[in-house]
Amino acid sequence: MSKKVKKKSKSNVVGKDVFTGRLEVTRGGLGFVIVPGLERDIMIKPDKMLTALNGDEVRVEVGKSKDGGRRPEGAITEIVRRKQSEFSGRVEVHAHFAFLVPDSDKMPVDIYIPLHLLNGARTGDSAMAKVVEWTGKTKNPVGEIVSVLTNESMNEVAMQGLLAENGFPLSFPDDVLEDAARYPEGVDKKEIKKRRDMRDTLTVTIDPFDAKDFDDAISIKPLADGWYEVGVHIADVSHYIEPDSALDKEAYRRATSVYLPDRVSPMLPERLSNELCSLRPNEEKYTFSVGFTINKKGKVKDHWIAKTVIHSNRRFTYEEVQEVIEGAAGDYDKELLLLNEMAQSLRAERFKKGAINFSSQEVRFRLDDKAKPVEVIVKESKPAHQLVEEFMLLANRTIAEYVGGILFKDKQVPFPYRVHDIPDTDKLKMFTMFAGKFGVRFDLSGPETIAKSFNKMLETVTGKPEQHVLEQLGIRTMSKAVYTTENIGHYGLGFQHYCHFTSPIRRYPDVLVHRILQQCITQNIQPIKNLEAQCRHCSDQERRAMETERAANKYKQVEYMQDFVGEEFDAVISGVATFGFWAETVAHKCEGMVSSIDLSDIDNFEFKEGEYALEGRNTGLRFAMGDKVKVRVAAANLTKRQIDYVLAEMPELPAGKRRSVPVMRTKANNSSPKGRKTNTKKRK
Repeated sequence: MSKKVKKKSKSNVVGKDVFTGRLEVTRGGLGFVIVPGLERDIMIKPDKMLTALNGDEVRVEVGKSKDGGRRPEGAITEIVRRKQSEFSGRVEVHAHFAFLVPDSDKMPVDIYIPLHLLNGARTGDSAMAKVVEWTGKTKNPVGEIVSVLTNESMNEVAMQGLLAENGFPLSFPDDVLEDAARYPEGVDKKEIKKRRDMRDTLTVTIDPFDAKDFDDAISIKPLADGWYEVGVHIADVSHYIEPDSALDKEAYRRATSVYLPDRVSPMLPERLSNELCSLRPNEEKYTFSVGFTINKKGKVKDHWIAKTVIHSNRRFTYEEVQEVIEGAAGDYDKELLLLNEMAQSLRAERFKKGAINFSSQEVRFRLDDKAKPVEVIVKESKPAHQLVEEFMLLANRTIAEYVGGILFKDKQVPFPYRVHDIPDTDKLKMFTMFAGKFGVRFDLSGPETIAKSFNKMLETVTGKPEQHVLEQLGIRTMSKAVYTTENIGHYGLGFQHYCHFTSPIRRYPDVLVHRILQQCITQNIQPIKNLEAQCRHCSDQERRAMETERAANKYKQVEYMQDFVGEEFDAVISGVATFGFWAETVAHKCEGMVSSIDLSDIDNFEFKEGEYALEGRNTGLRFAMGDKVKVRVAAANLTKRQIDYVLAEMPELPAGKRRSVPVMRTKANNSSPKGRKTNTKKRK
């Protein structure tokens, strides 16, 4: 914050401060700029926004009130960085100009397209346009059509639209592709001499069956007296990406790969992500490695860190490794079983020292040749996944501890730590009160006792009806993990030092970690400028990627459920609000809303916030998080990415109570928006 300016007039404004932050725009059009470290968000009225859009990084000028004012109010003076520069919409071509009418209301005006930038688009085409100029002097931005989607499926339009909405480019600029193309295949003999040669050590990769960017590998070699050398080898992306190159700037801009059900929007061009850097089997590759001297019980005696060259002997899928763990014979089965034994020991020790054992289920989709989902598969964490996870966690922690112990000019080396703060106090108190209803008691005297209480709760409720609700609500009490140069530790993992080192193909912070790590090893430390700002950017991009992935998964779930309108499913209540509750099907984790309007046939329901429940005012009937219900699919709207359910069975009423309305509506079509306005005379 700048220094205060002395009062020069009798106005209420005594000076102005300038801040940089992220703009959030409400549905009503009012804006708020969120500035890190500032206690209150800065309010921006619609006429003070220039051309800024929701999510843009902006510079805002704030007038200071001599009476202390209320919420600070300001005006945007500059758009520092656009969140989104590409938009989907419909093309309208006129005699001398054209427009793209955006699909999303996040772009409030049409995009002006000069005829020479139409690139073949015609009236009525569904297309993507990139904004190339928007000075603020004119109402409409100037754009260029970058792709025409007329002949593509709804899925293509939807997936590209989601990426564009969240600011992820749909293609790489020519100079970035040229930068990536100039690197040669294979490894160089001179470069190999600078590295630790691991090509003769048994090395494998373990990844999802559809993965193409293999950025980590594990090696194992027996030593004397029951010790082994286990190497964690990570693609040496920093060998190829030179700081401040076109490739580096584009990787930083994206900061992460985005994984959608039918595609990957990569951080790096495929030339690097799927070819040069990918640790493919039977190819020699450059890696950055951590080697551990470790025994079967997961005890680590020593470690080394070095740039290496490896040769992967075998590419495994998680499913193949899991079969070996469960007793099947296969390639390198003895080595895989040994690695699994070590990993499970590391895992047990981690939880013993305070890591929280939250389990989460994710979904993936089996798609047909038109990207239509034909099956929803619930992913679970099995020992094969844990094998890789534990060694990656060990490597990440080891690197952070190493760099954290090095001083530069009597201070710690600036470094992008991955941190996770302790739970929010208010959320935690509300959660513990709710958990107490299930006989769960928490010791809130300190962070360590809270973590132990969480683990004890998770162990106690396993297999019980309340397991799902307590796990979900427990996760919601947790803070979000972020990147920062201020090392406060990682609460969820129970680590004092932690960073992201193991996925540089898909995460930019890992690239930064590799660069700083190499400086420390060679004792040539040159602190990266504006590292904290880069950390914030990477955290923001990670959040946007997660939002994009969730929206894409939701789209596929809605698309899948379109084939089941009118059918009934067992479900669990996953959320409660004043206007109804969300239910998630047990079979395929598809979440939809049961509206209070549809529940009005049973009773008038009141929202009990602290109890995560709706309660009937007359019947006493309750719908609470974690309750089992049977629902019928009423509608599946792809445009809104929304599933509507209605109750398929009348729940039992509390003893001595009766319905306030004679019969519950059960017809699926009565839950559609039109059905909710149906004349009550039809309800008999």
